[in-house]
Amino acid sequence: MAKSSADDEELRRACEAAIEGTKQNVIMSIRVAKSHGIWGKGAKLGRGQMAKPRVLAISTKAKAQRTKAFLRVLKYSNGGVLEHAKLYKLKHLSKVEVVTNDPSGCTFMLVNVHVGKYNFSLINIDPIMKGFDNLRSQSVAPPQWTMRNVDDRNRLLLCILNICKDVLGHLPKIVGIDVVEMALWAKENTPNMPKKQVDLQDGPVKDAIAEGDMKVTVERELVSQAEEEDMEALLDTYVMGISEAEAFSERLKRELQALEAANVHVILENEPLVDEVLQGLEIATNCVEDMDEWLGIFNVKLRHMREDIESIETRNNKLEMHSVNNKSLVDELDKLLERLYIPSEYAACLTGGSFDELHMHQNIDACEWLTEALQNLEVPSIERCYAYMRSVKEKWAELDRLKNTFAKRASEFLRNYFASLVDFMISDKSYFSQRGQLKRPDHADMRFKCRTYARLLQHLKNLDKNYMDSLRKAYCSSLNLLLRKEAREFANELRTSTKASRNPISWLEGPIGPNQTVNNADTSTVAEAYGKMLTVFIPLLVDESSFFAHFMCFEGLANGNKTEHDDHDLGIEDIDDNISKDVKNPSDLEALNESLHDLLDGIQEDFYAVVDWAYKIDPLRCISMHGITERYISGQKADAAGYVRILLDDLENRISLQFSRFVDEACHHIERNERNLRQAGVLSFIPRFAIIATRMEQYIQGQSRDLVDQAYAKLVTIMFVTLDKVAQADSKYEDIVLLENYAAFQNSLYDLANVVPTLAKFYHQASESYEQACTRYVSTIIYTQFERLFQFARRIEDLMYTIAPEEIPYQMGVSKVDLQKVVKSSLSGVDKSISTMYKKLQKNLASEELLPSLWEKCKKEFLDKYDSFAQLVAKIYPGKTIPSVSEMRDLLASM
Repeated sequence: MAKSSADDEELRRACEAAIEGTKQNVIMSIRVAKSHGIWGKGAKLGRGQMAKPRVLAISTKAKAQRTKAFLRVLKYSNGGVLEHAKLYKLKHLSKVEVVTNDPSGCTFMLVNVHVGKYNFSLINIDPIMKGFDNLRSQSVAPPQWTMRNVDDRNRLLLCILNICKDVLGHLPKIVGIDVVEMALWAKENTPNMPKKQVDLQDGPVKDAIAEGDMKVTVERELVSQAEEEDMEALLDTYVMGISEAEAFSERLKRELQALEAANVHVILENEPLVDEVLQGLEIATNCVEDMDEWLGIFNVKLRHMREDIESIETRNNKLEMHSVNNKSLVDELDKLLERLYIPSEYAACLTGGSFDELHMHQNIDACEWLTEALQNLEVPSIERCYAYMRSVKEKWAELDRLKNTFAKRASEFLRNYFASLVDFMISDKSYFSQRGQLKRPDHADMRFKCRTYARLLQHLKNLDKNYMDSLRKAYCSSLNLLLRKEAREFANELRTSTKASRNPISWLEGPIGPNQTVNNADTSTVAEAYGKMLTVFIPLLVDESSFFAHFMCFEGLANGNKTEHDDHDLGIEDIDDNISKDVKNPSDLEALNESLHDLLDGIQEDFYAVVDWAYKIDPLRCISMHGITERYISGQKADAAGYVRILLDDLENRISLQFSRFVDEACHHIERNERNLRQAGVLSFIPRFAIIATRMEQYIQGQSRDLVDQAYAKLVTIMFVTLDKVAQADSKYEDIVLLENYAAFQNSLYDLANVVPTLAKFYHQASESYEQACTRYVSTIIYTQFERLFQFARRIEDLMYTIAPEEIPYQMGVSKVDLQKVVKSSLSGVDKSISTMYKKLQKNLASEELLPSLWEKCKKEFLDKYDSFAQLVAKIYPGKTIPSVSEMRDLLASM
């Protein structure tokens, strides 16, 4: 057995230290766990009700005539030191009750059952004396004390009972503890020692307790006051000490045996009654067996009856099923017959009805019925099993014959109708332009008449789309004749009525002098005529293309399932310029493009004729026409009028081709100059190009900049190449030709170069070439007059690469004497030489406005060369003197 905390001397000393100064002696100290429970229920640990470690200490305090006994509760502080928590007087202890919900029996409560005698509040822990817990008036859960084992519990309770008996003269009631077990435990765990009166002041009370002097009362829960008093009176007759437990047990055994013998005796005395009960049971058994036999017979009869009923129900169910199936079959046959029925009025309309405008409602109704009837006889509208029936196949074949007959009649009628409609318009001259009157084509009446048959075309496509190809070709062929005649008549009258110069403008021929200009005749009416041609016919062609796409059911709008038949239903939806979103099928889109080609093919020739006519009058008007065409191209989208875009692209290519032709001719004219004899002054194509460029910039419209820039690049490149070849024809005057023509190019294009990037690039190129030509020509003039002087300087510079400067005066040809001769021959009449340079420059230049700037360049170049010569002389010939640079500068300034 583990050592009990009641034998822990250190614990007892800690308790004595905690109550030091109270003059009390600690009899026993033992560790316990404190918790709270509810009256009538076991202790349940929840939040805030966890068991807390405590120490119970029994102490006594001796006074003059009596001794007081106390029960102290001590707790552990934060530092692990015991400190006083509560103090109870043992004289108030009325009952010790073991908690029944604890199966170990180690949890008990110490309570006082007297009401109103003390105020037993356990909430605060002030170190004042308190009474034990009053279970009947306590408003909070009473504390419960749990020991480590039963031995510690018995030891503590025996100590309390002994003190209560010896000091206080009474014993508290014991509830929930077997007094016999407790007496046996006390006998086994109490050491054999003689009884003696223990002096409570000398030390703790030992466990030696006189059994005869101890009085214990056991009480059960839920016992009334009367029963409690009867039990107390009964137990008083068996008052024994705890040490007489064996005698008490023997007496209980004898009484139990006597009670059992009495019970057996009573049973033997009641034997006749038992026999009667057995006889009644046998009779009841026989009745039950008879009842069971009868129930078996009835069960067999009921089973046979149930089988008959099930057979009858089965036959009834089959008959009912046959009836339902027959009814369903009749209904299905009725529905099938409805599908197979062909109304006579529809049959007559499909096979021989009229297609005039008054009878179109009947034709549309017949088409809708025929389409629905064919769909109803095809899977999945009809069950697959029905589709293979002979009657269904025969009826479908009959409907197919009706469909083919109607489609053939309708397509033949529409082909003839389209041809007759167009022939009527062509034969009427009021629809076309006439002399002195431009007539804008108007197809509104034709479209209105065609819309009458739009729904018919939609149903025809649903019935048999193979007929649509021939109808589309017939429509395109007829309308193409009308459109081409309208365009031809309009173009002819447009050219006739346009007031333009009878003599075409020549931009490439004829001399151009300083005061001469090219013909400035106004040719804007030519471009306006071309723009008017596009303004009238491009929207017309777009509308015709879009109308054709809708009218001939390319966009998936052919849904002939409308039920209302007013005038609007006979038409089609409003035409939108962009309907490519409706043409989803690539094959339909390809067929549409082919049909549009047939519809509009050939009309481009009349547009080409207008372009060629405008080109002959003024080739530069190709720029204006190109800009107009580009604006129309940017306004068109890749829609059903895609062929119109192709037409505009062809027109743009035609205009570009004509303009390129003009540029090529201009290039040929420029190249002819190189085959001529020596030419002086500014070549003719330089000012001519400036005039052409100015007019081209005036004609630019829209996005024609690329076209013009390409022309600039080609023309200027040929001009510069030709200029170089012409200049090379006479090397003596090569630089003069170059600088004069490059200067003229810059002067004539100065304003345009500021606003046209392409011309600005060639302007800078001409400027660089001009500077190079000026430098070469000035150098030639200077060397012509001062050749010996500067050749002498060049020989000195060459010798400086191989010989030290101080040795050069001693070399042959560059000695001091040679220097003196060269200076004397070159500079003795320097003013005359300079004057000769100026006169020669003035004589060779054809352009007088270039002379001042060129003479300034000549003087500057001469001074730079002479300055270099003077520095060489000062370095190589220190003692020699020549005219200074400042003297030369003054001399040049005075000339």
